[in-house]
Amino acid sequence: MTPPRHRIGISLGMIDSLSDGLGEFSTQVCEHVARVAPAWREQHGVQFHLHMPARWHGRFGDQVGYLATRKLQGYWHWQGLERFDVWHGLNQLGRIIPPLGTRQALLTIHDLNPVYHDAEPAARKALDKLRRRLRHFDEVTTLTHHVEGDIRRHLGWTGPISVIPNGARDLNTHAQDAVPGILPGRYLLHLSRMAKSKNPQSLVEMAALWPQQALVLAGPRTGDSDRLAAQVRERGLANVTVVQEVSDAQKTWLYAHCQAFVFPSLTEGFGLPPLEAMHFGKPVFLSRLTSLPEVGGPHAGYFDSFEPAAMRRTIETDTPRLLREGLAIRAHAAQFRWDRAAEAYLAIYRRLLGPVDAAVSAAPR
Repeated sequence: MTPPRHRIGISLGMIDSLSDGLGEFSTQVCEHVARVAPAWREQHGVQFHLHMPARWHGRFGDQVGYLATRKLQGYWHWQGLERFDVWHGLNQLGRIIPPLGTRQALLTIHDLNPVYHDAEPAARKALDKLRRRLRHFDEVTTLTHHVEGDIRRHLGWTGPISVIPNGARDLNTHAQDAVPGILPGRYLLHLSRMAKSKNPQSLVEMAALWPQQALVLAGPRTGDSDRLAAQVRERGLANVTVVQEVSDAQKTWLYAHCQAFVFPSLTEGFGLPPLEAMHFGKPVFLSRLTSLPEVGGPHAGYFDSFEPAAMRRTIETDTPRLLREGLAIRAHAAQFRWDRAAEAYLAIYRRLLGPVDAAVSAAPR
């Protein structure tokens, strides 16, 4: 085995779940890195190290190294046992910066949602915190051109930015498990953690004025989903079902058997659920806000208003067109591939490593 001459660190930061959007992104990048790690070690003399909570060490096999995240790493310029040629922070959350001695540092910024849903002092504080962290990075990647514009406008970043869209899994061949009490083919589906920023309340109000149309709101159990479920019960909305703690197999079944997928989110850095629904050729209805039009493209329907009657009209008017475009909808979703996204990150790593002599002689930060 060729001993490593270069080291690349990939940091998940302080995320606490691999089952949400950030977790899915982190898992896909790390799985791809683990697959190519033996070839990179032999061809480029590179050893990959994954920086993540200790409970996940070993999850991605033995071809990569593991470093433990610790809260104190966010409070001083820490140093690992090895110096890194490239360090990639997989998200903008938290305080952790690249360790001392890192030569080139890359940060992925998924969104600047505080700009859109926080009060001004809270948004300003969040942006100031991110600006301070950005001083330790040489390049930025993000998921959409919309967020690229936000980064330039709100953070004043003048350095390089690469736009690398996420992938979206095609769940058509995955196991399915029917959700009891849900009639297949008879419901509109919304899937999220049901935070206010996802705008599920607009769907509840639409359902209240459209009693003959079933609506399923699905996602993890959270305080927001508990409050929404209680509201549905108190208002006696028999056509609305809130499904909490939905399994992967149940999620796949819900996508496969819905009439349409509805996602009127107020702030999105990307938006994976709409693309997952599109893989099934389903009509998808989105808000026109933040990154969603860029992700949904011409083969989605769009809410121009969140007034209940207007939302209903949009669905009733555009569904026939979108049903005819099933093949085009699937083709649109198929453009968003995780292997393509991961290879784009690897291409940046190769560029940042540079020629061997330059990488060795470059002054560490």
